[in-house]
Amino acid sequence: MSDDIVRAADLLKEHRDSIDRLDAILVYTLGERFKHTQAVGRLKADHDLPPSDPDREAKQIARLEDLAGRADLDPDFARKFLNFIIQEVIQHHKQFKR
Repeated sequence: MSDDIVRAADLLKEHRDSIDRLDAILVYTLGERFKHTQAVGRLKADHDLPPSDPDREAKQIARLEDLAGRADLDPDFARKFLNFIIQEVIQHHKQFKR
């Protein structure tokens, strides 16, 4: 193997190792986030509050789009990602309500 190929392979491994660490951070962060949203769902169910809060959701989406722009992340992707999470949270809240 040439030196260039060896260096490229080393760089590729470093990038993949970083990606793996970041994936772990994302999974643990989502796990922590869902612990809190489930606690919110229980509070809402205990106090007969609606499972969704459209005003808060809209504010959160706008906030995340702004953060995404500052983080050099596609705001459209960030919005889709948050919408996916919000829908999952609402489903959890509906389950607590039952």
